[in-house]
Amino acid sequence: MDATDTRQEAQAPAPEEEQAFRPLSVRRLMWRRFRRNRMAMIGAVLLSCMYLMIAVPGFFAPYEFDRGNPRYVFVAPQALHFLDDEGGFHVRPFVYPLTGKRDPATMRVVYTEDRENPQAIRFFVRGYDYTLFFGLIETNIQLFGVDEGTIFLAGTDGRGRDMLSRIINGGRVSLTIGLLAIVIMVFVGTAIGTLSAYRGGWFDTIVQRVIELIRSFPQLPLWMAMAAIIPPGWPSIWVFFGITIVLAMIEWTSLAREIRGKALALKTADYVAAAEVAGARAPRIIFVHMIPNLSSHILVTATLAVPTIILAESALSFLGLGIKAPMTSWGVLLSEANKIEIFRLSPWMLTPAIPLILTVMSFNFLGDGLRDVADPHSSR
Repeated sequence: MDATDTRQEAQAPAPEEEQAFRPLSVRRLMWRRFRRNRMAMIGAVLLSCMYLMIAVPGFFAPYEFDRGNPRYVFVAPQALHFLDDEGGFHVRPFVYPLTGKRDPATMRVVYTEDRENPQAIRFFVRGYDYTLFFGLIETNIQLFGVDEGTIFLAGTDGRGRDMLSRIINGGRVSLTIGLLAIVIMVFVGTAIGTLSAYRGGWFDTIVQRVIELIRSFPQLPLWMAMAAIIPPGWPSIWVFFGITIVLAMIEWTSLAREIRGKALALKTADYVAAAEVAGARAPRIIFVHMIPNLSSHILVTATLAVPTIILAESALSFLGLGIKAPMTSWGVLLSEANKIEIFRLSPWMLTPAIPLILTVMSFNFLGDGLRDVADPHSSR
């Protein structure tokens, strides 16, 4: 071996060094960029927890959401305790059972804690029966509960129904209706927006005038007018899908307008011209060549639009034009606290506003993170 070969071997990078300086793939760049956005990560974790809870509400909800108990009406949220009256510390949290007594002056039931009989909170307890995986599995295991008495961590309503159970089950409607409406909105808005940009001419003019006409109406009155079309005698599940379609048919206009602007730039791209020369028809060019290149923008826009759908459903349900009993949603729960007397004497009835606010903020944080991820090579 001569001196030249020896120098080349000395200068050749080691396998570990070569692996360290290997360029990252686009997918890894996107994940690294998303991971740096802490608020987006927090939003993703919160949304994952919320959708996990609504996927198996019977496991997380301590009671059936529609079953009341007249002995416990307008009970304030019970506090978790770790210290007893003698100052002893308990590793397992506990609650005190409640005893109700009517106040002769106000005629309201006042609940006092039975300090002599603390009830430890136990996990994975047996409770009411519920099903999993669309009725394929039947079980009665709840995440937590007490051996005796009751546990109302979020209080009860005017019929003695556990608010925490109702909030968890109400999230099934509010969160699911947002996703279903977004699926319809993305399909309609993307197809019409891309077709409008690609066709141009009179078709583009008509589509844009229709979009401007729909967007010129104030949102809330338009939602109310469209929701009023749904027959009041429909079953709850029909009303659910009706509200979903109504919200999607209104909100698709914003996505279509944005997609049109992006598609106008792609219309003159080389690969689109090559597809036209090769004899590809308009549907293939739109759905195979243009829309896949708009997927990152569609994902970001759809994520940011989910909170609007959820708030719209909550507003309609609050006004009595949305989800009907026996189904419930966060808007329905908030509508039960629309009286000043209830708001003053039972402020915990506004608890459903907390997950609603957290959901909207989480989707906004997640959308901002995805907006940055959409261009992983930028210097921002």
